[in-house]
Amino acid sequence: MAIGTILIVEDDNDINNLLAEVLRRSGYNTAQAYSGTEARLLLAQGSYILVMLDLMLPGLTGEELIPIIRQKSAVPIIVLSAKETPEDKINVLRSGADDYMTKPFDEGELLARVEANLRRAGAAPDSAGGIVTYKDLTLDRESRTVTAGDRPVSLTAREFDILELLLSNPNKVFTKANLFRSVWNDEFYGDDNTVNVHISKIRSKLGETEYIQTVWGIGFKLI
Repeated sequence: MAIGTILIVEDDNDINNLLAEVLRRSGYNTAQAYSGTEARLLLAQGSYILVMLDLMLPGLTGEELIPIIRQKSAVPIIVLSAKETPEDKINVLRSGADDYMTKPFDEGELLARVEANLRRAGAAPDSAGGIVTYKDLTLDRESRTVTAGDRPVSLTAREFDILELLLSNPNKVFTKANLFRSVWNDEFYGDDNTVNVHISKIRSKLGETEYIQTVWGIGFKLI
């Protein structure tokens, strides 16, 4: 069952269709616009839980569209752009965007950011706000609690977010850069120790059963 409609605003047909496919596989409806002008029309006609926005668009640019959206709506806006200078990111975030990802993008990170922005906006769909189980682990997104068997596990906010990301994508290997960008919402500067320490603490708190596998030279995934 679809769990909300996301508006994709991207003039590259292949990227637009790829984004739509990735989102639809996760249960979202999508609407697709190929220019800023078309996006403005769709926004006036319909309701969306999130907007995924390119910047370099025909008609209205992404930079021009963001303040227009913000005049009438607080819908989460994730910018997905080839522009990657700090100035570009700062200006777009200050103008009203909620998040910024550079192309090329990682599908797992993209979905994690969509879910994170929907949670912050209070628009998370039922499937993103429910319970995830794996082996004898139970993670409740709404209460942000974790149990291993019948034992409650006390995690910090970031430890919880890391475990939630892994449990939500059981077949995916996450690089340390993926985890850092998704959980800390920041660029990764090669500081392996930050991620390693958090993974180590999660493993310790979960107890003797192994849940998280180290994929040497790449990152981490569920066992």
